[in-house]
Amino acid sequence: MAASEPRVAWKELRAFTREVFVRAGVPTEDAEIEAELLVWANLRGVDSHGVLRIPWYLELIEKGEMKVRPSIQILQETPATLVVDADHALGPVVTTWTMRRVMVKAREVGIGWGFIKNTTHQGAMGYYPLMAAEAGMAGLAFVCSPPNMAPYGAKAAGVHNSPIAICVPGKQRRPLLLDMATSVAAGGKLRLAKDRGTPLPVGWALTAEGQPAADPHTAAILLPFGGPKGSGLALMFECLSSLMVGDPLLQPALESQPGAHAHRQHGVVAAINIGMFTDLEAYRNHVDAVAAGIKRLPPAEGCSEILVPGELEDRVYDERMARGIPLPVGTMRNLQTVAERFGIPMPSAD
Repeated sequence: MAASEPRVAWKELRAFTREVFVRAGVPTEDAEIEAELLVWANLRGVDSHGVLRIPWYLELIEKGEMKVRPSIQILQETPATLVVDADHALGPVVTTWTMRRVMVKAREVGIGWGFIKNTTHQGAMGYYPLMAAEAGMAGLAFVCSPPNMAPYGAKAAGVHNSPIAICVPGKQRRPLLLDMATSVAAGGKLRLAKDRGTPLPVGWALTAEGQPAADPHTAAILLPFGGPKGSGLALMFECLSSLMVGDPLLQPALESQPGAHAHRQHGVVAAINIGMFTDLEAYRNHVDAVAAGIKRLPPAEGCSEILVPGELEDRVYDERMARGIPLPVGTMRNLQTVAERFGIPMPSAD
């Protein structure tokens, strides 16, 4: 974060975001969900998945690739599973809708597993398993889209940098929340680098020609974390999402089929009713204990503290709730353009 970045109060930013989507034709209730999730990402310091995405979402709405009034349908259902056709709904709208339903299933039979077909960008994936953790369950979510990442050993895109998020509840401490892409850096971090006018670290991305990219404007292909580990996970997430709903996303692109790169994705959300497998309160205490034990380990040279998943984001959340959300100059400029388009006042910035 640059020291000169202006700060915007989160409530103002969320109200502004909601109004933008309402003006774009999104029903008020759905616009509130979209605004909630985008600003939640900013509050946690996940700026790559926050309000900088608004201009892109508006482009998708204009192209018809993101529908403001979709016909969301349940295609198949069992006591524990659900297959949903999102009809290109706003990702957060259909994903929260599905997560609530798999949580009901988990309460009744122990686990709920939902496949979401034909959705659009779902934002920061950690939001959805956190819904389960806040209800005393464990949650999981992952997603796949057309290729944007080079498999290990390749210099062309062949897999998607499919993110995965897992969340479990603690007792005294906040939930442990792991939210990660299978790339070295999430694609949104390239957008953030553009807005900040900063170069990319070595090893984040390649150009369209397969050369190392330092300029975020020329970066076109993400690189997997851990080499074969990241790209292997990404491939298996395609097998557990897209192929499970009978609609491959990687294969058509690899075979250069028309329309293969249009924006859409398939996702999975799941909830596990911990109390049906073990004592819930004991489980919460164990989560606290293992987290505390890890934090007591001697830190490596150059590290002052050991953090557990979600801890850094929780601290950023508290700080930004109190002091406001810093936004890069580029993001503010793009939001100003959006504000002028819809005749909406910009949120005040300090």
